Amino acid sequence: MAVGKEGGGGAGVEGGMSDSVIRKVLVSYMYVAVWIFLSFTVIVYNKYILDPKMYNWPFPISLTMVHMAFCSSLAVALVRLLRVVELPSSPAMTPQLYTSSVLPIGALYSLSLWFSNSAYIYLSVSFIQMLKALMPVAVYSIGVLFKKENFKSSAMLNMLSISFGVAIAAYGEARFDARGVALQLAAVAFEATRLVLIQILLTSKGISLNPITSLYYVAPCCLAFLVIPWAFVELPRLRAVGTFQPDFFIFGTNSLCAFALNLAVFLLVGKTSALTMNVAGVVKDWLLIAFSWSVIRDTVTPINLFGYGIAFLGVGYYNHVKLQALKAKEAQKKAAQADEEAGSLLQERDSHGERKSDNQA
Repeated sequence: MAVGKEGGGGAGVEGGMSDSVIRKVLVSYMYVAVWIFLSFTVIVYNKYILDPKMYNWPFPISLTMVHMAFCSSLAVALVRLLRVVELPSSPAMTPQLYTSSVLPIGALYSLSLWFSNSAYIYLSVSFIQMLKALMPVAVYSIGVLFKKENFKSSAMLNMLSISFGVAIAAYGEARFDARGVALQLAAVAFEATRLVLIQILLTSKGISLNPITSLYYVAPCCLAFLVIPWAFVELPRLRAVGTFQPDFFIFGTNSLCAFALNLAVFLLVGKTSALTMNVAGVVKDWLLIAFSWSVIRDTVTPINLFGYGIAFLGVGYYNHVKLQALKAKEAQKKAAQADEEAGSLLQERDSHGERKSDNQA
């Protein structure tokens, strides 16, 4: 009878553990699904607003400024009024630290958003996603330039394969526009530089910001940086239009989706990992390509798909290498902790033995 009880208890524990694992997996998939949905929605919504054939409001700087103003207001409310999150205290965000670390990131972020939103005026959603496959190439190259990544021949060959795939996709693009491609490539370069500088200017100094506190610090200065090009590029055109009446429902829901996307990033990275978001991003890109072809009726050629397929394999291998590196780093960390614990136990045993011999003496 006793044995039967032990066996039943073990089965109950195993069942509880499996239920817990299944629940965690389901929750992780839910975060991934929410992030894909919101990212998908923001991209398609921005395309709808900016495209001359759709809503026809081709003012990407103005749209980005609306987003930044909305995100700044909500972030201030969440941090200062509702106190949902705490500001970093070690180290504290001093004016000097803000000027040297946050302002450069805000400037790069404003340029990245400006150019990426501008690309939607000239290029299809599907082709923009194909060009975004160059992000690992840009991040790795800039990381090597700033000595945050080690140069490896195998990694560079993989980057060349991704670039080759994107080049084939560009060759097969039915609506190729040099201005749009230049804008999107510039956006990728600025975004990659921003990601590398976050490691150099923030992470290396022990400053950890979640998306809400990031928006709290970055969105206002991003808005300020955008005022300068807006005054020269879009303000005269907006004055010339004159009669345009903004639809508060369209711009309000669009801005809300953009803010919700930042919260989804916080949940996804916080509950899973940044690598999970990268892998989910590949799934999102394929869904956007399919949506662009089937609903928006953008032309997707076989050469497009063949080239992007090559780039996709390169990005997949890049994510695989990153995953293996993370696993190796985690295993090394656990081994170091185990060695430290073993050393502490030996030290305690030696001191205990010395005290025992002293007592016997």
